[in-house]
Parts: sequence; structure tokens; C-alpha cells
Amino acid sequence: MSRPTLTAVFVAFLLTSSVAKPNAKDKKPKQVVPAIECDMRAGKINLPEFIVKCPAKCRETKEKVYGTGVFASISSICNAAIHNGVITNSGGKVIVMKMGGQATYKGSFANGVRSLSLPNWRDSFSVSVGKPKKGVIYPSTLIFVPSRPTAENTADHKDPPHSTVSPATEPSSTAAPPTTTHVTTPIATAPPITTSATPRVTVHKVREAVLDPRPDNTEYEQYGQYPPEPEDHKPLSETGHTKDCKVDIAFLMDGSWSIGKRRFKIQKDFLVDVSQVINVGVAGPMMGIIQYGDDPVTEFSLKQFSSSKDLKPAISKIVQKGGLSNVGKALSYINKNFFSDANGNRGGAPNVAVVLVDGWPTDKLEEASRLARESGINIFFVTIEGPDENEKQNVVETNFVEKAVCRTNGFFSLPITSWFALRKEVQSLVKRVCDTDHLVCSKTCLNANDIAFVIDGSSSVGTGNFRTVLQFVANVTQEFEISDTDTRVGIIQYTYEQRLEFAFGQHNNKADLLNAIKRINYWSGGTSTGAAITYAADQLFSKSKPNKRKIMIVITDGRSYDDVRAPALAVHHKGVIAYSIGIAWAAQDELEYIATDPDREHSFFVDEFDNLYKYVPKIIHNICNEFNSQPRN
Repeated sequence: MSRPTLTAVFVAFLLTSSVAKPNAKDKKPKQVVPAIECDMRAGKINLPEFIVKCPAKCRETKEKVYGTGVFASISSICNAAIHNGVITNSGGKVIVMKMGGQATYKGSFANGVRSLSLPNWRDSFSVSVGKPKKGVIYPSTLIFVPSRPTAENTADHKDPPHSTVSPATEPSSTAAPPTTTHVTTPIATAPPITTSATPRVTVHKVREAVLDPRPDNTEYEQYGQYPPEPEDHKPLSETGHTKDCKVDIAFLMDGSWSIGKRRFKIQKDFLVDVSQVINVGVAGPMMGIIQYGDDPVTEFSLKQFSSSKDLKPAISKIVQKGGLSNVGKALSYINKNFFSDANGNRGGAPNVAVVLVDGWPTDKLEEASRLARESGINIFFVTIEGPDENEKQNVVETNFVEKAVCRTNGFFSLPITSWFALRKEVQSLVKRVCDTDHLVCSKTCLNANDIAFVIDGSSSVGTGNFRTVLQFVANVTQEFEISDTDTRVGIIQYTYEQRLEFAFGQHNNKADLLNAIKRINYWSGGTSTGAAITYAADQLFSKSKPNKRKIMIVITDGRSYDDVRAPALAVHHKGVIAYSIGIAWAAQDELEYIATDPDREHSFFVDEFDNLYKYVPKIIHNICNEFNSQPRN
């Protein structure tokens, strides 16, 4: 055979061999990642494992997250991913893996997102970096739980009312099904429905909801649970109250023998009425009950019942224990044992204790009440048929209500003249315990601090402006309960050097403290803010009491001559909550370095000294709000 013939045969062989390879096996399937919004909850997607893309700035939306590491299915996917460090606030791809429910979900703060605690929930999920393993393709079309059950989709259809075929799994009519591709399958209540075509195509069936007159909560109705969103509960505005009532409430019911069986029954009926009006649920109020007599006992914890419907029979079954009316012992009990994560306490909900007393307590309660308040418990007293003039000599501790409640302004106490008038006060009590603005500004967040003001006394401030700064300090201080056992205030003035104007506890009542602030003399000099922060750590916060929150408020009108980053980081690591207030020529970057994260809650700027007063209520609100948002244990 000639050389040209051999060459032609070889070329023909190469051509035929390359054509013989099926293109379908050479081409890798491409992963299509569907995009979701920040508020998308994992439970709304009816797939056991899937990949999604989160947008940027989800952290700013503050969508709810429940749990740490493993999250309840009612959590925002994107904010759970940020909390877990899977993505940053700039967004990104996330793989979601569904799993069974947990007995409890513990809240925590991580990566700028605060997750909340939650008693048990039916479904959970975890998040991981959105990079699929080799050969794994996730569905490119998400399958959602239907938003509203209808008569049409509950009828006996041959085909599912909402079904989707994932493009990643749909084979062509000529090619064989891929053998190296893993496709996730959805959670289903029935075997997959298949078409008659060959090869078989899996169709994902969405679970159908049973018709129910209750709100549109298909995702949760199938579990007998309801989502934590206020609109899913009957709004309290219908009863004249606010719609948003997210509080953790302990009712201390009087089980002493002095109350008698008939009045004990009235007390139970009252608590049933309260539970129905307040609309218990994970979105709003959670309710537990302690019965006290000689000793307190928990009838049920916060996490035991998540709906008003379940509470009604539980309250009706409570049996009177008898004994004395030891309210002080009961308040100590709830402070140490009741408001805990294990019992369903949520980090983001204020703690409220409502004490019902027939007559008067048989033990002292002032110390127990103070410790409970300092732990963050807002105490309400409902006193029924209190002592008359002849009986007051038998009261163990006079003015016991004033000694127990958060403030003696009448808001936290509800005196009832007769047991038969008790049930008429349901609306009044619910309105008070749901007034979260009053709870945030109650004594609980105003008596537990060591506050250091670090004031710029440099030459650029001037005498007149310095007096304005002192007035601002006095206005902030005015809002706190001042004593050696309540809030304590210390002040440092700085230029190139630092001067301790007075230390924590040096002025133990409000009048003395306000007078001491007025007497501070303007210094004048340079601006070394970093050194002043270090000085505050050494001279003030090193002498803080263990049970006090350490708060530093830095006020400056210019850029510092020294570094502020290292000193600020050092006090942050010591648990100091730092606020920065800049005026006129203050440097924004330095204000952010000084402030505790998130900056927008702890760093403020005004153009003129005369506008400082505008931030007094904002700072008080933030300090109180932050106090109530912290887990108690």
C-alpha cells in the first residue's frame, strides 16, 4: 500500500474515533444557583438539600434567626449563613441541609447577627459554603410550600397541584440519564409521582395542606405549630393593645391556704383569660406559671406551651398547693431557676414577672426583688383585697409593693379591691406587660451600670462649648437610678494628659452627682483620645463591680494625636460597651474604631455642640434595649 493511502486511512480513523465519543459524557452539567431574598425561611422551600444565592446587605434587614450552628426552619437562610460565617454581608452561595427538629435552640451573637433562643421546633437546617462536591448537582428550581390552601388543591387530583421538574435532572429523549450526577430529593408525604415516559422523570410533590379557618401558615399547620411573626397571631390592637408583644412572662400565682378554693378557682380563670387575650406564641409572648405557698414550684415553663389554646386546659388542671404566702422566696426562685435558656427564655424578649397576692406576703421580699430587677426582670404586682387598717400590723414588710416593683409610679402595681373584680382587669394588665417601651425604660436597665464619661477638654472646645458638654452629661445621667448599688458614674477629662474628675461610687445620689458635674472646670490643651481610653480602663473600669455593665461614652470634637484603635480594642475585650460622640471636626474613622459594633447603634455625630441634646433619648434607649436583648445566663 502506498504512503498516501496509509495516511488517508489514519486520518479517517482519527475522525471516526472522535465522532464516536458521545458529547453528553464529555460535557459537565452546569450548576444553576437560584437567587433568594433575605427574608426567605428554610421551611418555605420543600427540598431536603439545596443551594441558593443570597443577596448583599441581608444583615441590615435584621431577619430573625433562631439557634446556633443548627437553626430552626423558621429562620432566615441568609442571616443564618452570615451568623454561621458561611457568607459575609456581601452575600454569596449557601448549601442548605434540612434535618430533624431540636429540643431547644440556643441564641448567640456572631458576625453581626444576633440569633434568638427558641423552645423546641419540628424542623431544623444547617448551612455550609455553597461549593458543591464533585459530581453533585443541586436542583436549579426551588420548590415552595404553597402559600394558601384552597379547595382546588385539596381535591383528589391525579397530578400534584404544584409540581416542578428540576432542569438539572431532565434527560433528553436520546441521551441516557447521567450516572455521575447526584440530585437531591424533596421531603414528601407520599411516594414520588412518575410519568409514563422512559427513562423515569421524578416529579416533586409539594405537601398539600388541609383546609383550616386559621391564618395562612401552611408550612406550620402540618406540624401543629405556628411561625414567629406577629401577623400570624390575633393582633392585640383588637383588644386595645399593641400588636407587637414579644415578652417572656412568669405568672406567680398565690397557692396559700388563705386564698381558699373558690378564690383559687377565680385566680385560675383570670390567668386563662390573660393567656387568651395576650395570644401566646413564639412570635410574641411566651407564658409560664409558678405556684407559691411555703415553697415555689413551676407548674409549666416558658417553652412548654406555644399557643393560647394549649394553655387553657393546662391552667385549669393546676391544683392548689397550700401553705404560707412566701413571695420573697418565690422571687428568688424565678431569678435563679425560671428565666433560663433551658426553660425557654429568649435572649431578645424582656423578662416579666407578674405576682398575684391575696392579702399580703408572709416573708420579706425587698432583697429578692432587687436582685431580680438587677438580673433584668420587670416585676409587676397584682394585689387583691390587701390589708385593711386593722390588719396592717400583721404585714411582715410594710410598703412591700413599692419595695418590689421597678418604679413606684403606679405602672407596675395593680391593686384590686375584690377577687370578684379581678377578671375585669385582664385588659389593663395585658396592656401594661405588652408595653415594651415602658419595659425597656424600667429600672431594670437603669440600675445595673458603671458608666464612664471620657470628655475632650482640648483648646478647640472652648469654655462655652465645654459647659454644653457637661449639660449633655448631666441630661444622660439624670435618667439613671444613682446609688452605690444602682448605676455609678465616673468622669475623666483629657487633653494631652488625663484627669480623673471623680471615680465610680464617689457620688452616691443623683443630686450630689449632678452638682459634681456642674463643678468640673475646663482644662484646655491637646487631644490624645487613645491615652484617655487607656486611662479610663486603668482608673475606672479596673474598679468596676462584677455585676455591673461597663459602659464608656467618649465625647470629642477633633482628631486624636495618638492611636485610638489599640486602646479601644483593649477595652472592648474587657467587656466595655463603648459609645462615641463626635462633634464638628471629629474624625469619623476614629469614632467607629472607638464604638462597639454595630457602629450605627454606638457612634453618633453632630455638626454643632448645641445639637448634642438630640442624642440623649437615643443613647438611653440603646443602653436599655441592649440590656434587654442580652441573654440572662
